[in-house]
Amino acid sequence: MEPAAKIGAILRLLDQHYPKVHVTLNFTNPLELLVATILSAQCTDARVNKVTPALFKKYPQAAAYAQAPIAELEQDIYQTGFYHNKAKSLKALSQALVEKYRGQVPASLEELVQLPGIGRKTANVVLGNAFGIPGLVVDTHCGRVSQRLGLTTAKDPVKIEFDLMALVPKERWTKFSLQLIWHGRAICTARNPQCPACPLLPYCDYGQKLGSNKQ
Repeated sequence: MEPAAKIGAILRLLDQHYPKVHVTLNFTNPLELLVATILSAQCTDARVNKVTPALFKKYPQAAAYAQAPIAELEQDIYQTGFYHNKAKSLKALSQALVEKYRGQVPASLEELVQLPGIGRKTANVVLGNAFGIPGLVVDTHCGRVSQRLGLTTAKDPVKIEFDLMALVPKERWTKFSLQLIWHGRAICTARNPQCPACPLLPYCDYGQKLGSNKQ
């Protein structure tokens, strides 16, 4: 079945099984979400959420990160891993926010991706979840699930994003990507996906092929 022919059924099933999805990083403003998303690279959201309460209290504004000694910032985010690179990213990002946007996080994809260390994935996380602007986040889970469903044949995250944007109504982008992320964590895991228990199985190229090979 072609992607356009099955996307409606997939969206309805996702709404039934994941009606109230949300980003699992804790935040209260766009800057906090931007920082938390950077820290979440190669780290679980749960671990990031343990680090950020003290971090956000110590660095309430972009200027605080920009002025912080790099060694001190590294120590503050040490538990999230890859702290050397993450500290450099946070400092460069914050300096740019102070210089270009008076410390405020811009609310457009074009401006966000011009900031140091910010790609489309992080920008879309912030747009969709902090500003309520539709953003389609293609992380490893979203990419894997969309490939298995046959919604894209691309491997590059940006190409996957554009394939999905063409299929999914714009107002659904944020929710849809979160639903695929939750589904990828719960059922459509990288190893040993639970295909027999998957509600999307009738519309999944990977699951159908796997089932026919076992017959």
